[in-house]
Amino acid sequence: MRITVLVGGVGGARFLLGVQCLLGLGQFAPQRRQAGDHELTAVVNIGDDAWIHGLRVCPDLDTCMYTLGGGVDPQRGWGQRDETWHAMEELRRYGVQPQWFQLGDRDLATHLVRTQMLRAGYPLSQVTAALCDRWQPDARLLPTSDDPCETHAVITDPADGNRRAIHFQEWWVRYRARVPTHSFAFIGAEKASAAPEVLKAIADADLILLAPSNPVVSIGAILAVPGIRAALRSAAAPIIGYSPIVSGKPLRGMAHECLTVIGVQSTAEAVGQYYGARNATGILDCWLVHETDHADIDGVAVRSIPLLMTDPKATAEMVSAGLELAGMVR
Repeated sequence: MRITVLVGGVGGARFLLGVQCLLGLGQFAPQRRQAGDHELTAVVNIGDDAWIHGLRVCPDLDTCMYTLGGGVDPQRGWGQRDETWHAMEELRRYGVQPQWFQLGDRDLATHLVRTQMLRAGYPLSQVTAALCDRWQPDARLLPTSDDPCETHAVITDPADGNRRAIHFQEWWVRYRARVPTHSFAFIGAEKASAAPEVLKAIADADLILLAPSNPVVSIGAILAVPGIRAALRSAAAPIIGYSPIVSGKPLRGMAHECLTVIGVQSTAEAVGQYYGARNATGILDCWLVHETDHADIDGVAVRSIPLLMTDPKATAEMVSAGLELAGMVR
């Protein structure tokens, strides 16, 4: 089976771990696994990518890589385990900005390698593949595009009251989304193109999953890249989405804040309608919501199941329910 998943953030990385648990990939692979049994490809959001201290940081790609490679910090859900922060402490003593964004000492090595390769002319997809050689995630991690696309938030600056656009990382990490926010802009997306391997992964998939990631700045940022939405709409595989709303609220992250900015309610039904049915103008064939939630979306098969990703086994059961529903739709 070839499964392609659109992901972003910590929740997306944990969802991928559940897919691997179900398919027997990565750390869940049997000792005598036959090569080529299943293929897992993740199309990863790059809207969070930013230049920090002269280094190219790709938070979602790294979170997926560390999580599937067994090196993520289990408490934070991002960055590397057993991390130290000596470099940031020294930068703070020098008064170097920004001081609101933390880069661990181990994490710095990843960003140094990535930056050197990018400046040598390698595209981000090749750089990511090279980094994965070290982590062995047992999945293809594909950036949505090799072209830079950054998510920005248009805010009212608390310092002077003027409107300006700031990088999403500053909006969330520095301001915690607690500033008047008017819209989001996917800077560079209109001139970008989907990476060829991304379009092929969508076209060749037996099943396409939308992880329960932020629908606005994770999945939405992926869909903003020209070619992605069209590829999804023309794909032969069923498309199954997982609601990021559980019992009427997001479990983590800033989905509620982002949905409020674009005028979408924080409900499973509203998010499903935001994605829309593929037999109309949207991208969904199936929509899985939490057992305490409800959704009625024309043209979309909806099922209520437990959607709490408490561990990889529970997440694997979510994925299994999606496969079952996809088979029924087919």
